Amino acid sequence: MTDFARTRSLFHMPAGVIYLDGNSLGPLPVAAADRVRHMMTEQWGQQLIRGWNSAGWMAQPRRIGDRVGRLIGAPEGTVVIGDTLSIKVYQALAAALELNPTRRVVLSDNGNFPSDLYMAEGLLGSLDRGYTLKVVSPEEIEDAIDETVAVLMLTEVDYRTGRLHDMKALTQKAHSAGALTVWDLAHSAGAIPVDVSGAKADFAVGCTYKYLNGGPGAPAFIYVAPCHAETARPALSGWLGHQAPFAFDLDYRAGAGIERMRVGTPPAIAMAALEAALDAWEGVDMQDVRKASIALADLFIRDVEARCPELTLASPRDGNRRGSQVSFRHPNGYAIMQALIARGVIGDFRAPDAIRFGFTPLYIGEAEVRAAVDAIADVVNNRRWDAAEYRKMAAVT
Repeated sequence: MTDFARTRSLFHMPAGVIYLDGNSLGPLPVAAADRVRHMMTEQWGQQLIRGWNSAGWMAQPRRIGDRVGRLIGAPEGTVVIGDTLSIKVYQALAAALELNPTRRVVLSDNGNFPSDLYMAEGLLGSLDRGYTLKVVSPEEIEDAIDETVAVLMLTEVDYRTGRLHDMKALTQKAHSAGALTVWDLAHSAGAIPVDVSGAKADFAVGCTYKYLNGGPGAPAFIYVAPCHAETARPALSGWLGHQAPFAFDLDYRAGAGIERMRVGTPPAIAMAALEAALDAWEGVDMQDVRKASIALADLFIRDVEARCPELTLASPRDGNRRGSQVSFRHPNGYAIMQALIARGVIGDFRAPDAIRFGFTPLYIGEAEVRAAVDAIADVVNNRRWDAAEYRKMAAVT
């Protein structure tokens, strides 16, 4: 049984704040500051360049990858950390397309994170081989999988609404039709139980700064199924994906297995913070997390709907059909969210009209949910949002 009182103590939360935005950026793990300070002063400061060997910086991407792998049902040696999520999307999609060379359609949905679609558009345009990016609604995905599809590329949890795709069922249908799959787990890893092996996913990618609490800009991860590990070609043939980086060959030779998906130099400072964050998952059962997050979100939906009739639920009502986030719609959603943030209830806004809240049992409980609903009811019902300062659009919403 997961001890959520223990996990709560592992995170720093500013006084007077109810944080319902862990689906966008996780809070600071208490241990992270000391871990990063130690890395900078004792490792970088004292060991200098020797730290790549003596402090194990060069091995971090695989070591941390295996820790993330345990949270997504990936076998040891199939996940590596590094670069950004967009880079990992590009790598996974490029490799998948080369493994299915006779087809020209990439299928996705309009609930996929836009950056994933942008990367796909850029890649397909650069290849200039008659590829098509076909984007349908989430509800149309299953019927759109046919013998023309080379790769099914989806975000498991819709970033706008929290709608949850059935990874196993859709992967099975894709494989039956001769397609490969690329899954984005940005809103899944650390939020819901994930089993990439059981689902037989071909590739999976994700970020570590949301539910995994690795910090702003924390490095991303990529999973490659064992059956593709030695045949997937890394389109981004970076130095550290080379079979022998320090042989300094002029020609590229792909590294063994998941090592070939490394690109750039490991961000050692960021990885120190991420390792500290992953310590919080020791002793945590994802089934407990899932049960608790559904209960918190159900409570939130029930109370918001009872008290705020102006808000329209945008997320699936059934907790088993959504991730660990809930969205409501309102024409003045941006101003409402700014008014809530001013009162210490932090969620976020997604255009055109969605206010979005994440439910992370590691540091959020019923008391915070009820207090958040009190604030939402006051802001909405008393039109506290109707002020000029709440309508001014910030760079990050």
